[in-house]
Amino acid sequence: MAAERTAHDLIAEHRPTLDRALEAISTRAYWSPHPEHPKAYGESGSLSLAEGKAAFDALLGARLDLGQPGTDDFVGGEVSPYGIELGVTYPHADIDVLLPAMRAGLRAWREAGAELRAAVCLEILARISARTMEFGHAVMHTSGQAFMMAFQAGGPHAQDRGMEAVAYAYAEQVRTPDAAEWSKPQGKRDPLLLTKSFTPVGRGIALMIGCNTFPTWNGYPGLFASLATGNAVLVKPHPRAVLPLALTVQVARDVLAEAGFDPNLVALAAERPGEGIAKDLAVRPEVRIIDYTGSTAFGDWLETHARQAQVYTEKAGVNTVVIDSTDSYRGMLSNLAFSLSLYSGQMCTTPQNLLIPRDGITTDEGPKAYDEVVADLARAVGGLLGDDARANALLGALVNPDVKARLEAAGSLGEVALPSREVAHPDFPDAVVRTPAMVKLDGARKVWEHADTEAAYLSECFGPVSFAVAVDSTADALDLLRRTVRDKGAMTVGAYTTSEEVAGAVEEVCLDECAQLSLNLTGGVYVNQTAAFSDFHGSGGNPAANAALCDGAFVANRFRVVEVRRETAGS
Repeated sequence: MAAERTAHDLIAEHRPTLDRALEAISTRAYWSPHPEHPKAYGESGSLSLAEGKAAFDALLGARLDLGQPGTDDFVGGEVSPYGIELGVTYPHADIDVLLPAMRAGLRAWREAGAELRAAVCLEILARISARTMEFGHAVMHTSGQAFMMAFQAGGPHAQDRGMEAVAYAYAEQVRTPDAAEWSKPQGKRDPLLLTKSFTPVGRGIALMIGCNTFPTWNGYPGLFASLATGNAVLVKPHPRAVLPLALTVQVARDVLAEAGFDPNLVALAAERPGEGIAKDLAVRPEVRIIDYTGSTAFGDWLETHARQAQVYTEKAGVNTVVIDSTDSYRGMLSNLAFSLSLYSGQMCTTPQNLLIPRDGITTDEGPKAYDEVVADLARAVGGLLGDDARANALLGALVNPDVKARLEAAGSLGEVALPSREVAHPDFPDAVVRTPAMVKLDGARKVWEHADTEAAYLSECFGPVSFAVAVDSTADALDLLRRTVRDKGAMTVGAYTTSEEVAGAVEEVCLDECAQLSLNLTGGVYVNQTAAFSDFHGSGGNPAANAALCDGAFVANRFRVVEVRRETAGS
C-alpha cells in the first residue's frame, strides 16, 4: 500500500480519538480509551489473559532482533523480582552508526505534519493496547508489581499517558497556522505583501532514559511527546527493566515502516551489565532532548552537564501528609493504609511523612492522641495485609536489594510503630515481598530547624517505609511541609482537616511551593494515583521534578517553529 494511502487511512481511523483526547485535556473530565479490566481483552484482535501469558512465556530466553543499524552484539541479563531469569537478549548498538541512521528519517517525519505524526503515534498505542496482557507480564517481571497493578499501570494507564502527551503535542503544534497572507498598508502606496509559512521542526534526537519501577508509565509521556513533535527517539531502558520498552520500540518500528517512514526514528539502546551508557549518550551533540525518571543525583547531573539538550527530569521527593482533623476517621485510616501499602511503597507518589500534632487530632470518633492515631493506622495496615494472598496482590515484590536494605535499616531511625513482615509468595518462592514499616519520629521545630544534622524524614526513603512525625502543632506541620517541599521537593501532598482555615493554609503552602495537593481522601481515590487527561503528575515547580505530566510546557519546547517568508507576486 502506498504511503499516501496509509496516511489517509491512519488519519481517518485515529482522528476521532485524537479529537476526544483534545476535548479531555480541555475539560479535565474523566476519560480513558483503554479498558482497565482484564475481561475487556481477548476480542477485536487483542490478546486475552491466557494469550498474553503465552506470548510473554514465548519471549523468555529469546533474542529480540529489532533490525537496527549498528548492532554489534546482543545483550541481556534481566532477572525478575519474582526470581526468574528472563533470558531475553537485545541489540547492542554502535552508537556512532545508530545515531546518524536515526537522523536520516527526520526530514520525511517533519514533512508529514502534526496530524499524521499524531495518527502514527496513536496507531502505535493501539497496537500496544492490543498486546496489553503481554505487556502486563513484562512489566510485572521487570518492576516487581503484582500482576493486576502491572497490567493496569503498565498497560492502559501508561497508554493513556502516552496519548495525553500526543494530544498536548498536537495542540501546541497547531497553535500556529501552517501559512498566512500578510498585508501591511502603506497609505497611498501599494501594501507590502508577504506569504508566510510556519513549520514545526523537532529538535533532533530525543533520549528517553527509562526507570525500573514504571518503565512504560513513566516512559511513554516523553517518548510520545518527542515523537509526535517531529523528533527521533532513542530509548535507553533501565538495565533491570528492558523488556517492556524493547517491545514498545518493536511495535513503533513496525508501525513507522508500514506507514512509509524510516523505522530508525525509534531505536533501542540496551547495555551490557555495568556498561552505564546513559552518561555518554546524554552529552552526545546529536541528543537534543532528554527525558529521565530516577535518582536526584543523576537527574542533577543531567541538568548540569547535558547542556546541549532540553532536559526533563523526575527525581526524588519527600511526599507529606498533614493530619489535623477528620470527619471520617475510619475512612482516613483505610485510605492511608492502602496508599502506604500499594506496590510496597515503591511509587514516587507514595506518602512518606505523616505529620501529626503530638497533642492529637479531633475526629468523628472523638479526640485521638498522637500515639492512638499511629497505633490505629498500624492496625489498619496490618488488617489490610493480614491475608497473604491479598498482601501479595497489593504489595508485589521489592524491585531491588537497595529497597530491602533501606527497609531493614529503618528500624534504627526511631521507635518502630509497625514492623515489616515477610510474605511468602505461593507462585514465586524467590520473590522478596515485605509489608510496610512505620517509624515514630520527633518533628519538633528544634529538630529540623536548628539541628546540626538533618532529621531522617527530611530525605526520601524510597520503599515501604513511612514516618509518623510528631509535631508541636498544625502550624508547625505547615511550616515543616513548606520547608520539605521547598528544599526536597514532593510529587504529592495530602492533608486531612475539618477546618476551612487549615485547608486554606495547606492550599496556600502548596500554591506557593508548587506541589499537587489532595484533601480529605477517604474513599477509593488515593494520593499516590493520578488519572491521565485530568490530573497533573508532578508540577515542575519544586525540586522533585522540573516538568509535569502532561501540560503544554512538557511538549512545547521539543520543537521550534521555523518561518519562511516570500514576497507575494506583484507586490
